[in-house]
Amino acid sequence: MNLVTLYECLCDMTRLRILNLLQNGPLCVCHIQDILDEPQVKVSKHLGYLKSRDVVTASREGNWMIYALPEKSARPAALSAAISAFEQSAPEKAIFKRDLAKLSKTDLTCSPLPVKTIRKTGASCECTPTR
Repeated sequence: MNLVTLYECLCDMTRLRILNLLQNGPLCVCHIQDILDEPQVKVSKHLGYLKSRDVVTASREGNWMIYALPEKSARPAALSAAISAFEQSAPEKAIFKRDLAKLSKTDLTCSPLPVKTIRKTGASCECTPTR
């Protein structure tokens, strides 16, 4: 992994917010869009940017596109180091805290996500699958 390319990925707040969410497990585009309160086009462009540089992985589950961080064992050392540094500084930023609070209230039962269950149901998901 090219270090300059990696840091170009990390120099945008939207992409950092996405990485912050994905540290907790895979998410579909519709959930990321809802949590960030950003247009689907913007979120998809940032996810495509991260995917094309191997910072995130994507898989199709039926009609849903599921994004995740690469498995720890498959991450290049530079990516692991960057994520570790980010994990240490992210809790200090209010926007990252707000995003994680929204994530914890997001109902993920509308999509076939293989997620860690740190989230609670309660907020209903109004999303529709991506096509």
